[in-house]
Amino acid sequence: MELEVRHLRALCAIADTGSLHKAARRLGVSQPSLTTQLRRIENALGAELFTRGRTGCLPTPLGRSVLSRARPLVDGMTALVTETRAAAARSADGPVLRVGSTASRALPGWLRRLRQGRPGTDIELRVDVSAHILLRTVAAGRLDLAFVHEVEGCPLRVPAGLTGRVLVEREPQFVSMASDHPAAGHEVVDLADLAHDRWTVDPAVDGEWDGLRRVLGAAGLDPPLLHADYHTAASLIALGEAVAPCQPTSHPREDMAVRPLRGDPLAVRLLLFAAPGVPLDGPYADLTAAYREAALRAAPYRRWLHAGGTAGPCMMSA
Repeated sequence: MELEVRHLRALCAIADTGSLHKAARRLGVSQPSLTTQLRRIENALGAELFTRGRTGCLPTPLGRSVLSRARPLVDGMTALVTETRAAAARSADGPVLRVGSTASRALPGWLRRLRQGRPGTDIELRVDVSAHILLRTVAAGRLDLAFVHEVEGCPLRVPAGLTGRVLVEREPQFVSMASDHPAAGHEVVDLADLAHDRWTVDPAVDGEWDGLRRVLGAAGLDPPLLHADYHTAASLIALGEAVAPCQPTSHPREDMAVRPLRGDPLAVRLLLFAAPGVPLDGPYADLTAAYREAALRAAPYRRWLHAGGTAGPCMMSA
């Protein structure tokens, strides 16, 4: 068996997501098919590239060595295809601005402002839970801009050559819980109020699991953690099966409450990065306005700000 680009792409997807299930979903194949493909690759190389355990798939030392050589090849081939298609699209349909982002409620308002300020420009969007993947995509020339968050205590690895601006230096992370949770009756929640709850996190979000464990450990808590994507987590929370960190711009629902944590122990930094040569000032100003709009629309965050919380320069007049 000779390794092809598709095999290397599969290895990178498994490493990036830490899960055969998530990697298969990203690649658009079934999990059994990807498992079989991985087994064939390992058999061809004569060694195990990943260990499978409760925490997912982790590269072995040999796997890390293979990945260090596979990534440039995969990125180069993807960049070749993407840039060729983008160049053809620009020549046929006009300019294109390629935007990447982790999940944010500021995103719709930002895209609206980008379109309004750039008539005739096609705004393309890619959303990914991984800030690292988005930054590598910008560095590879497949995105022009990336709006990402950095979990406190878990710094991002920013590729060389990108320019960046800080949107919010320290955005507090609130907690979401079932609307009938005992702590939902409080304006501000202590971590101790959640000592007997299970917490749910998405392990594919860079730094979220490690950041949460660090904060809970500092508070003397060691609750069980459930790994789930956003949609599954929302169902678990609404049913009272778990609680979870959430963005302060999150809107409460009839079956779910959103509350700040006392002392704001969980936080992220919000950043905007641009590829070399891509102007940053205009998109940054648009993003600042969109974020402020989203923040003031969320009642819990608005109350937190009016009570003296400081998220960053874009909220100084909130």
